[in-house]
Amino acid sequence: MNISIDSIQDVTLPQGALLARGLEETESPSVKVTLRPTTAVAMLQRVESPASVQWLQPILLQIFALSLLIGCANFAQAGQYFLGAEDLPLRQQLSSEAALPLASFVEDEKRPTLISENRKIKSSWAFAFDNDLLAPGHRDRDYTYGMSLTYAGADATNAAISLKAPLAFIDRVLRIENLPATSQNNYSVEAGLYGFTPQDIELQQLDRSDRPYASLVYLSSSHEQVDAENNTAWKTTLTLGALGLGIVGDLQNSAHQQISGKEARGWNTQISEGGELTGRYVIARQQYLGRFADSLELKSTLQASLGYLTETSWSLSFRNGKITSPWASFNPDLISYGEKSTYSNSVQSSNEHYFWAGASVKARFYNAFLQGQVRDSKLSYDYDDLRPIIVEGWAGYTYAFRQGYRVSYVLRAQTSEIKQGSGDRSVVWGGLIFAKTI
Repeated sequence: MNISIDSIQDVTLPQGALLARGLEETESPSVKVTLRPTTAVAMLQRVESPASVQWLQPILLQIFALSLLIGCANFAQAGQYFLGAEDLPLRQQLSSEAALPLASFVEDEKRPTLISENRKIKSSWAFAFDNDLLAPGHRDRDYTYGMSLTYAGADATNAAISLKAPLAFIDRVLRIENLPATSQNNYSVEAGLYGFTPQDIELQQLDRSDRPYASLVYLSSSHEQVDAENNTAWKTTLTLGALGLGIVGDLQNSAHQQISGKEARGWNTQISEGGELTGRYVIARQQYLGRFADSLELKSTLQASLGYLTETSWSLSFRNGKITSPWASFNPDLISYGEKSTYSNSVQSSNEHYFWAGASVKARFYNAFLQGQVRDSKLSYDYDDLRPIIVEGWAGYTYAFRQGYRVSYVLRAQTSEIKQGSGDRSVVWGGLIFAKTI
């Protein structure tokens, strides 16, 4: 089938493409498009018009987000906050005169804790498994599953495989390194993967009204600085990874085959299919707000990130029950899908159990899992097709044993990010977290 184009009245050029989306959707391999000279000139003129440079939006938005990161660092450098007399019990707990349990590691309950000078710092590992089947309703879509393994504590400080050096360089450039005048420094290393699928995973053809397949395989390093005097904790994380690798889809289909589940047939259409390097830098400031009724602990978190997820957020979280671990070790507000969803504890083992919950409001400027990166993707969304503000909530329960083992369950939900179509729906998933102090 040959098509000769004399006019571009009915042709749109998304993100600089020379073929109209309408022609692409014919899915006919025999279509041949012939551009006459006058048509080519007209198309070039349209490419040069402001309407056709929408691909610049994510870049400009990330530059804006970077300026926020630098501004946040400079603001923090100017001074620290002091909460008041109500925080004295925590300061006494974290003072240098007592056993000093301090946060050592990250998210959704994920970090080992440091102790006083008369105790040796321990190490810990944590494994987290997320799946939408662990949530009520037994969904198999959107953020469909994720796995991560985290190692933290004394041995993680000089781990053979780590991003500690480039993370420290970025922290120095942003003047975040050694931000508190006196602080306890904790390090962790994390590796993992996670993936996203549309609603109908058995469909071989693209459903352009739904979300695309997407995946990430990553390695990250984190540095936490806990300021005991001002009850704040600064955390920075650098993640490097690859989008579009086949291993995430292969693992999903292998698991489905074992349980006689549906085959996900569209992984060959995922974002950046074949692989594309990506990265992300995150900075977060946690503030302890106090303990109430001797069993309820409250804190807030400001966070900003630049990379495959570029966003800023504010969250409020609490935990209630028998609590013996330090406040900064409780970090469900720092989770991004499968990343930082584990807990470890590098201080002495103790028995504790508590319920925890919270919510965050995110201003998201860029999402590579929906918008893609530089490499062409068969299905991706423009920034204008997505909601810039999303809300996320979570609730979970943790039980820790004196032998050093810890188990947690969490249920998370996020409001819809896609504005319209079958992809316009909330995202819900559950997670299990296993940790051990060694």
